[in-house]
Amino acid sequence: MKPKILMIQGTSSGAGKSLMVTALCRILSNKGYKVAPFKSQNMSSYIFKIGNSDKIIAQAQAIQALGARARPDVRMNPILLKPIGNYESEVYLCGEFFSKMTSREYYTNFVLEKGFKLALDAFKSLKKENDIILLEGAGSPAEINIMKYDIANMLLAKKVKAPVILVADIERGGCFASILGTLLLLKPKHRELIKGILINKFRGDKQILAPAIKRIESKTKKPILGVIPKLNHNIPEEDTLDGHKKTNGTNHTKKPEVINTEIDKVSKLIESTINIEYILRYILK
Repeated sequence: MKPKILMIQGTSSGAGKSLMVTALCRILSNKGYKVAPFKSQNMSSYIFKIGNSDKIIAQAQAIQALGARARPDVRMNPILLKPIGNYESEVYLCGEFFSKMTSREYYTNFVLEKGFKLALDAFKSLKKENDIILLEGAGSPAEINIMKYDIANMLLAKKVKAPVILVADIERGGCFASILGTLLLLKPKHRELIKGILINKFRGDKQILAPAIKRIESKTKKPILGVIPKLNHNIPEEDTLDGHKKTNGTNHTKKPEVINTEIDKVSKLIESTINIEYILRYILK
């Protein structure tokens, strides 16, 4: 079977990309596919140490690997940016410390010259060993100030020909404007990669959304593939919107078996609210 690729992007940080990839890893693993997560570039203070080595990846990709029933692998997160303050980060490549860089140094001197090739090499290597690779984007693909450097979103999706599902957070408000705004700001060649939209973190009666969904589908020509309720769960989350939380920069404190149980629960709930058959038949074709 030729390996299949799917990318999950979001209209913003905190939209639910990481959890969606974790759930899809488990859903597709349950269907008999050999699955691996992949995030080319992650900025996070929550890290995971690989086995007995000193190599690290972002905690989110380690949890996604658990969702996929796979061993965490440095190729799943080839570039890790660990913030250290004053717009500076420690840059880890394939799990090993490489250098300290400011954001300007990273974007102007590193990411396109060296980082993108390293990420693509890691992706190609994983692709040889799996049936499906689930890519996670970072932040929003429509950050026009860094779009030409953004190897975590559309530059990567276009390069590897990955169909994209866009996740929008309705809990914070402005969900439909965020969907339309994201698509408007994307280049046409990138806009066409988006094959569907998921509305995440909804509270209330889904029937209320029917007129809005109909209008969004009419304006974007993209199907709404599901409305996912706000889920209470104990799966550790990314720290992008949780700067107030304390972390010692090491592995998640919850036991893998506890997280595994939560992944099972969340993935079943998500599978029941999204059009997984459409995703399998028309997007992962």
